[in-house]
Amino acid sequence: MTHRQQATRRARIETDHGDSERAAAIANAVSPDNTAQMETRTEGSRIVTTIDRETTGGMQSTADDYVVNLQVAAQLATTDGETSTTTDNI
Repeated sequence: MTHRQQATRRARIETDHGDSERAAAIANAVSPDNTAQMETRTEGSRIVTTIDRETTGGMQSTADDYVVNLQVAAQLATTDGETSTTTDNI
């Protein structure tokens, strides 16, 4: 059985980042932190991440960690290539 067949909980998190280049940059930044139970891909300007976990607590923890990582990556991704620590560009 694969981890997807064993998992009893699934979350799909979709975020739009305005354009496909920005979405790809952010997805590339967060993907290395994915666990074996996660899949992140882009669909145009959107990032789609699917999380499969066996327990509600595990799902909550994984989703929370992912959202924090996503926020940081989005804050640092700007259209001019400069880093930013403001939330104006989210």
